[in-house]
Amino acid sequence: MLSRFFSFGRRDFSSLSEQEVLALAISSEEEDSRIYKAYADGLRDQYPQSAKVFDDMAEEEHEHRRRLIEMHQQRFGEQIPLIWRSHIRGYYERKPDWLVRPLGLDKVRAMAEQMEAQAYRFYLEAAKRTSDASTRRLLGDLAEAEKGHESLARRLGVEHTPEAIQDEERHDERRQFILTYVQPGLAGLMDGSVSTLAPIFAAAFATQDTWQTFLVGLSASVGAGISMGFTEAAHDDGVLSGRGSPMKRGLASGIMTAIGGLGHALPYLIPEFWTATSVAAAVVFVELWAIAWIQNRYMDTPFLRAAFQVVLGGALVFAAGVFIGNA
Repeated sequence: MLSRFFSFGRRDFSSLSEQEVLALAISSEEEDSRIYKAYADGLRDQYPQSAKVFDDMAEEEHEHRRRLIEMHQQRFGEQIPLIWRSHIRGYYERKPDWLVRPLGLDKVRAMAEQMEAQAYRFYLEAAKRTSDASTRRLLGDLAEAEKGHESLARRLGVEHTPEAIQDEERHDERRQFILTYVQPGLAGLMDGSVSTLAPIFAAAFATQDTWQTFLVGLSASVGAGISMGFTEAAHDDGVLSGRGSPMKRGLASGIMTAIGGLGHALPYLIPEFWTATSVAAAVVFVELWAIAWIQNRYMDTPFLRAAFQVVLGGALVFAAGVFIGNA
């Protein structure tokens, strides 16, 4: 959490020189080309025609890289600064193809559409960073090239993909909703629900005092909510990543973190210890299954896998809190 908040070793996009912006564009195009090539290789056996589309897209990104290198040679010479996405605070990230396997048309289509949208936003912002006319024109042309890509669904020949403008707008709206609210809110709910288990139940079993346990839970939940909210808002301004307003994301993350912790802290307002503990344990069970459901509903995580990961992790933290409280 602290590393995200302070973003050690990363620079603001606004601090880059024109040469560094070009270098970042070159490395980004190179990485995108390799990702598309990997997608093509992963689809080739089952979807040879779709694999050809991604081969062409990889070649297109390679051509973009070539044009950017030529511009760098004209303006700054042969030595290109070594700068990658991971060096820039708030810059969008790419998942390597081995993290998203097994590959399927729906999955790679969604990721490719996101890649094109992010690249378009990057070139718009990059064009604002240069005063050289030829460089600005090149970056603007590349932005239009990314925006002008014909619908990936049509290029892959997927018949069930909605083509109506209204359906496309609803799709974009849902994707933005997930990026701005669901992802940070889910991260907050997971952090609040799981990370506060140990201190709350440790305090409960150590003191056998419901009021003191409630105060521990309240402070842990509110503190975690403030920390997660500021962390989410500070580490990414949303300009390049397209994740939306940092204020909205911070509020979603902070509020859900606090709710996740308060869920099993509030039962300790019940004066009788074992009744309060039983209710708190039941709330924890509901929270963990709710997290698994959200992961399955919005993040396309298989439900059984999500449930296993969340419930197992929560159970381990819960057991740690009980063990420490009884020590």
